[in-house]
Amino acid sequence: MASTSSVKAAPRGGPGRARAQDIDRHVGARMRERRIMLGLTQQQMAELIGVTYQQAHKYEKGINRIAAGRLFTIAQALGVDVGWFFEGLETDRQFKPTPQQRMLLELARNFVAMPNRKYQDALCALARALAAGEEEDAAKEER
Repeated sequence: MASTSSVKAAPRGGPGRARAQDIDRHVGARMRERRIMLGLTQQQMAELIGVTYQQAHKYEKGINRIAAGRLFTIAQALGVDVGWFFEGLETDRQFKPTPQQRMLLELARNFVAMPNRKYQDALCALARALAAGEEEDAAKEER
């Protein structure tokens, strides 16, 4: 039984933030660049890192994401540091949290700082009740 679900690219997270696929393509292009610099074929590269030729090809095209452990193996095989694959990515823009993200961080800090487990339990119950109330209100509006 074959599944034909379509996988969509992750939306851009904000101004100047690269999508995961863009990074995968960049890392793959750097892998290909280094392989060619060393005079290796894709088949030789695949054998060095313990994958099939097809998988090595997909890594280089950015079709398949490279897991951290595999990237380490690739870096060793190509004689570079793992960070080498990320050189050239735009890194001058810093992450700027949204107001909601700031609020969530503050909530988490305050939650952890509560001296009493009962307070934490009460806050969880309150959040659960408020969330359920929102669902009930939305259901009433749909009627």
